[in-house]
Amino acid sequence: MPRQLIARIDSFPLTRAFNISRGAKTAADVVTCTITEDGVSGRGECVPYTRYGETVDGVLEAIEKFGEAIAGGASRMDLQSAMPAGAARNAIDCALWDLEAKKSGVRASTTACSTLPRPVPTAVTISLGDPADMADEARAHASQKLLKVKVGTSDDRARMHAVVSAAPNAEIILDANEGWTEDNIRAHLLLAAELHISLIEQPLPAGKDGILSSIPHPVPICADESVHTYEDLEALSDRYDAINIKLDKTGGLTEALRMRARARELGFGVMVGCMVGTSLAMAPAVLLAQDADWVDLDGPLLLARDRSPGLVYTGSLVSPPSHELWG
Repeated sequence: MPRQLIARIDSFPLTRAFNISRGAKTAADVVTCTITEDGVSGRGECVPYTRYGETVDGVLEAIEKFGEAIAGGASRMDLQSAMPAGAARNAIDCALWDLEAKKSGVRASTTACSTLPRPVPTAVTISLGDPADMADEARAHASQKLLKVKVGTSDDRARMHAVVSAAPNAEIILDANEGWTEDNIRAHLLLAAELHISLIEQPLPAGKDGILSSIPHPVPICADESVHTYEDLEALSDRYDAINIKLDKTGGLTEALRMRARARELGFGVMVGCMVGTSLAMAPAVLLAQDADWVDLDGPLLLARDRSPGLVYTGSLVSPPSHELWG
């Protein structure tokens, strides 16, 4: 039988509202892609992101349109040129990785990783809110090695002081989600340095971040919304010290591995991040994260219900996926 592609929309409620500078969400709405051949199925998950002009229905339609090419034998390499980077390509690419592994009996980690994959420490995300609420949440996670703290308002000084005081031994990343401006970035960067913040993620809007090439970086600055694929990297080398690789931006693990290698050549630090999704979305990213400086793959920890089986989280560590889950 020819290969068959089936896609569907799934929704997973969050334990509580998740807030960033652009708004809040209460559920992870994802698209699941399944490709079946000779009775064997591979799965991939993507999280459509409105910031990049994606909708759940639009991504579902884009995936389904590629079903004929999949039935005709399209490979992961064919996919790279046939579809643009983004959530739809990610779901198909990861489903093909999973299918290849299950049909061949060779784990995806053997292909994707240079060494035997190991558990990696992941950040725990603190949602944007009032300083006191953020301090309470940081205090609850103060034993974690790494906290990623959502900021991005006109004045984040109280939030920064609050979370650092509440979790003094944790390494802290601030993620502004494009919420700072040329008027406040210098003051925020200087305070971040005083508070020994480890990294600032995407402080300014993509396309309006040119000032980063001409102001001091007392704390390293990481690109997120400004970087999607391999082709974006070189132009950002004078603005950013690190990049955040997310499979929903790159359009899958295939492009993400290529992007990570080029980022290292250019001297960027590497974060592997995620949208708010399930363990199926995080599974291939855990393999990518084997060679990362910072890992932010806590999406399933925000859910009231995850897939089963899911990834195993133990303290600060997330383990590589079982073959039942992916790869």
